[in-house]
Amino acid sequence: MNDTKLLLRAARGDVLPHAPVWFMRQAGRSLPEYRELRAGVGMLESCRRPDLVCEITLQPVRRHHVDAAILYSDIVVPLQAAGVDLDIVAGTGPVVAAPVRAMADVEAIRALEPGEVGFVADAIRLLLAELGATALIGFAGAPFTLASYLVEGGPSRHHAKTKALMYGAPDVWHALCERLAGITRTFLQVQVDAGVDAIQLFDSWAGALSEADYRRYVLPHSRAVLEGVTGGVPKIHFGVGTAELLPAMAEAGADVVGVDWRTPLDVAASRVPGRVLQGNLDPCVLLAPWEVVEQEARRVLAEGAKAPGHIFNLGHGVMPETDPDVLTRLVELVHTA
Repeated sequence: MNDTKLLLRAARGDVLPHAPVWFMRQAGRSLPEYRELRAGVGMLESCRRPDLVCEITLQPVRRHHVDAAILYSDIVVPLQAAGVDLDIVAGTGPVVAAPVRAMADVEAIRALEPGEVGFVADAIRLLLAELGATALIGFAGAPFTLASYLVEGGPSRHHAKTKALMYGAPDVWHALCERLAGITRTFLQVQVDAGVDAIQLFDSWAGALSEADYRRYVLPHSRAVLEGVTGGVPKIHFGVGTAELLPAMAEAGADVVGVDWRTPLDVAASRVPGRVLQGNLDPCVLLAPWEVVEQEARRVLAEGAKAPGHIFNLGHGVMPETDPDVLTRLVELVHTA
């Protein structure tokens, strides 16, 4: 493990002079240089172009001096590469042409071949030549969250169709999640083999479930992903609204547990003892006056100190209306706190 990369040292619980810091969605619409570069280029197209992926991934590193870059991509990229007919619609999100309803729909989803996401490996090689001591995080969507998009046909508030399939046709559900776990595992393995320093598995919508349902319908598939990726890199697991699921999510096999803003990190530390934590400033705090940002950031740092290791982050992604200068200032605060 590269001892010059703070994120990797934090992931194994080393004592550090300060917490490393990066932000989910740090590469994106909060940056004017991103909006300029993406003008006229579709989201999925930008994810398939190694030159754009490299430049967009580097933008927040240059501007904010964060301790980690996260690969610019989208959780549906491997699904499209595997032949699923979908698009990312501006203002809506991923939209699937033919939602999954039955076993035949599951069987129509084929396995992902590593070469089908070769553009990701190409982008990573470009990035490694530029990043130096800054860690590079690869990522993918977890089976439950991907399944929800495929079943609902797009974003959903209550995941009603997803849960109806899960409860009403568990054989179809588990077959779908097994197939998605295989796609996700391949996608992450390509990233690890290309040289990323760590990976993060996003289960954005797992918080819609009870702990019992998570353990029955989700945990085996997330575990299959995290335990199946080889290469020895640290693994981060994150979901939104997952306070009651943190112990079960930790059991899926991650080294670092991401925590959203709803659960104080000292409370999370007691729920997943022995685990390094990542988080968890509320992204909306960044829209408040600086005195509030500073006060809340110092609180997060103090609570994070109760865990064996702490990687400072937000409790979810950077909001588009965030002033980039606030993020830069926040990185300076974390580095000097």
